Amino acid sequence: MPAEYVKGLKCRECGRHYEKKPIHVCEFCFGPLEVDYDYDKITKAVSREKILSRDRNMWRYEEFLPLDTKPSVGRGTGFTPLVKADRLAKELGLKELYLKNDAVNYPTLSFKDRVVSVALSKAKEFGFKTVACATTGNLGNSVAAQAVRAGLECYIFMPANLEQGKIIGTSIYGVHVVGISGNYDGVNRLCSEIAGKFGWAFANINMRPFYAEGSKTFGHEICEQLGWKAPKHVIVPMAGGSLICKIDKAVKEFHKTGLIPDADTKIYGAQATGCSPITSAVKNGWELFRPVKPDTIARSIAIGNPADGFYAIKTIKQSGGWAEDVTDPELVEGIKLLARTEGIFTETAGGVTVAVTKKLIEQGRIPKDESVVISITGNGLKTTEAVLPAVQRPDVIEAKLGEFEKLIGVIKERDKAAVPVAAGQ
Repeated sequence: MPAEYVKGLKCRECGRHYEKKPIHVCEFCFGPLEVDYDYDKITKAVSREKILSRDRNMWRYEEFLPLDTKPSVGRGTGFTPLVKADRLAKELGLKELYLKNDAVNYPTLSFKDRVVSVALSKAKEFGFKTVACATTGNLGNSVAAQAVRAGLECYIFMPANLEQGKIIGTSIYGVHVVGISGNYDGVNRLCSEIAGKFGWAFANINMRPFYAEGSKTFGHEICEQLGWKAPKHVIVPMAGGSLICKIDKAVKEFHKTGLIPDADTKIYGAQATGCSPITSAVKNGWELFRPVKPDTIARSIAIGNPADGFYAIKTIKQSGGWAEDVTDPELVEGIKLLARTEGIFTETAGGVTVAVTKKLIEQGRIPKDESVVISITGNGLKTTEAVLPAVQRPDVIEAKLGEFEKLIGVIKERDKAAVPVAAGQ
């Protein structure tokens, strides 16, 4: 069972060890805790052949996940497509481009289904009956859906001004949804107090060490789907900063245990300019980020005081990557660019990642002749308000052939005027 590969928890700062418990902060230095694995045992137990023999979901990497038993939540989550994006590659002037598409992840269409599957499975192992989370949208959708399926009582706390798609996508499950005035950082502070007082399993607070491990499977899958090799460049959206750290950890785990030959991936962080504490720190050469007040339509990544911001900065720098941010109009263009070239409708976070990739290529930070993976972490149907002003309204005509014949001429002229200039011209 996976339990034999987990030694316990370990402080990321002072290295002190703890038992496997629903705790997330070191009592000595107040550093964050993470799962501590026995990689020697994992190396002896795991192989490409063993992984390939398993079901095509995130649990095929069970040796690298912190459960003591088989998963009880989210058994069908993960193993989303790695799409070879030739049309977008041509547009950006790249030779080899892939999209890791968690916009179709099960069951709620975002990468958060991975972390919630682990967090709630672990919460059930610990015997919790009530689960909760602080959310900017996607996490709440997933906790609500998977809690209902698992028979757990559920509370979701979110900024009251989230996109309607995110609010409805949580409320529809019949769980307790609490809107909080203000931004996510205030929601998170309140939830930390509630977790202490009520003793519930908060996915991204007291369950965070276990929850965060689910993100690794995003990186594990990329390596497997590339033919058991690490990509040269990965661009990742950043909110709290955990995903970018865990993708880096996943690549290194696969190398450490002999599943891939090297781990020389450069990691690039992407944020919206209206909430860019991590990218600002990287670009200014700071070791620590400065918290900001979010002001962007990319609400799913609008966390002004990111919990893993320090570690995200460290990961980016150590990998040799970089960080960049884009304005709201630029991220909307990123959403449209991905949709018209590859037929994938992503939410605002994905628009940020695509637009940042474009900017990094233009800056010469990402070479055009090496493998590049863009992380698409959520579905565009959740944030339609963001692109509503930027999409063409339908042409309306009478149900007459002559009317359509007139319209065809208008459409052809409009399309001719809208043809983009080819890359490099």
